[in-house]
Amino acid sequence: MTDHLLVESGGPESGAACERFAGDALRLLQDGHHVVLFLVENGVTAALPGASQGVAAFLRSGGELWVDTFSAAQRALVAGDLLPGSRMADMDEVADRLLAPGSRAVWH
Repeated sequence: MTDHLLVESGGPESGAACERFAGDALRLLQDGHHVVLFLVENGVTAALPGASQGVAAFLRSGGELWVDTFSAAQRALVAGDLLPGSRMADMDEVADRLLAPGSRAVWH
């Protein structure tokens, strides 16, 4: 099993690309991989209820959804605004995940 870190920076404002990327994360998860979907910059808005069907499906299926603390704060979002099960994460956690042996990362 491979660990994957998928980083989404565009969010729903980027159109269908965000949904396709969340779909990629879901397929990796369904194939038995450990997947963290990390939302950063405008991507954090995909963690708002109703904003992204793909992100919500990924989370419901057992994926880990991390939301960048700094980017959320810049958009006046707090943990209580986000989909249940998502969690705020700092860049040091992301760096640890990137540097972990066997980890693969994709930035979108």
